[in-house]
Amino acid sequence: MDGRDSVAGSESASAALVLRVLRVSLHVGFAVLLLVAVVRLLAAGVHGVAWLRLAVALCLAGVYLAGTVLEKRHSARPDRFNPGPYAGSWLAAVCLLWLLLVSGSADFVWLAFPLFFLQLHVLPRGPALAAIAASTLLVITALWFHNGGPAGNPPQLPMMLGPALGAGFAVVTGLAYRALYREAENQRLAAEELRSTRAELARSQRDAGTAAERTRLAREIHDTLAQGFSSIVLMGRSAEQALAAGDTETARSRLRTVQETAAANLAEARNFVRGLQSPELERSSLVHSLRRLCTQTETEAAARGAVLRCRLEIDGTRAELPIPYRTTLLRAAQASLANVVAHANAGTAVVTLSYLGTEVAMDIFDDGTGFDPSAVRARTDGSGYGLRALRDRVAALAGTLDVESAPAEGTVVAIRLPLEDLAPSAAGTGADRKEEQ
Repeated sequence: MDGRDSVAGSESASAALVLRVLRVSLHVGFAVLLLVAVVRLLAAGVHGVAWLRLAVALCLAGVYLAGTVLEKRHSARPDRFNPGPYAGSWLAAVCLLWLLLVSGSADFVWLAFPLFFLQLHVLPRGPALAAIAASTLLVITALWFHNGGPAGNPPQLPMMLGPALGAGFAVVTGLAYRALYREAENQRLAAEELRSTRAELARSQRDAGTAAERTRLAREIHDTLAQGFSSIVLMGRSAEQALAAGDTETARSRLRTVQETAAANLAEARNFVRGLQSPELERSSLVHSLRRLCTQTETEAAARGAVLRCRLEIDGTRAELPIPYRTTLLRAAQASLANVVAHANAGTAVVTLSYLGTEVAMDIFDDGTGFDPSAVRARTDGSGYGLRALRDRVAALAGTLDVESAPAEGTVVAIRLPLEDLAPSAAGTGADRKEEQ
């Protein structure tokens, strides 16, 4: 819980405490006034119609108590019975029983003051003020009636002023109570909405993190392990065919490639667990890794019975690249050349790594059959994932990826990664401007 939650919680708790004190004071006042009236009724002697008044008083106490208890239970646990829709009927029953008592004894008129607060709390403001005015008039009339009014005595000023002042005080206090109640409710609802929003945000962040991690793992597995396993399967079949033909030297070479590829895949799998960069780049530079990749690409093509010449060209002054950039460029070359071997039926593939001052570029060209890039993006059968994953990698570094291809016209995959303050490495010499394998 942060500071805003604490402040909102303390304000809501303070308002709730004030409301609770006012509510308890109202109920206690009603009970005391009713008890005083009943005691005076008993002191005058219970006989005749007095028994009926006592029964009505007890009924009033029961109805009032039932309503307050139900309201308290619902406020403590909202899943319990909600008496809110019946509050108007409950107030009408209380007022009717009070009128019956007032008609018989002036001792019950003072119950009007807690009733003023109930009317303001239960009824809308307009009807509540009208009910208070009517109740005040009834109190004045009852006092005048029980003090000899029908005998011709006009109502005295204190008899009218007392109930009127009491009603005015009740209206002011009740409206303040009502405003405080609304404020407490607004704070409670705001606090609940804030907690709900924070919980929803936490769930969204957790889901987004899970989705991002799944995407990252899928991309890494596709660009490394899946291609490695494909190469192992291909080399294993080639070794089997060489053994069947009696060509032990070729079989030995293919098995050696299987071992190297399996070892590389094992290193990549361990790398996933550690969450580090490519182990290939831990052992050597990006240029050396790309050269080695070109050699592997030629070997895999030969295992398929194809002749593919793959070479690496370096343009510009070589600079030290951050690890995320080196990893992305190596993965891009791996994915692109794997597609060349599997789909392009090409005779030549060229990987060009260019250092252009404020950006580094890589172009992977092949003279194969080509394809329609829009068709790859539109596929819904799960294929074409490598290109989508490559776009995600490049976009994560604020780079751009363009694919230029058409049927029978070859393919160029062009990657641009923006860099600033590239420091030329000690290896950056004029001989690096044009380097081929």
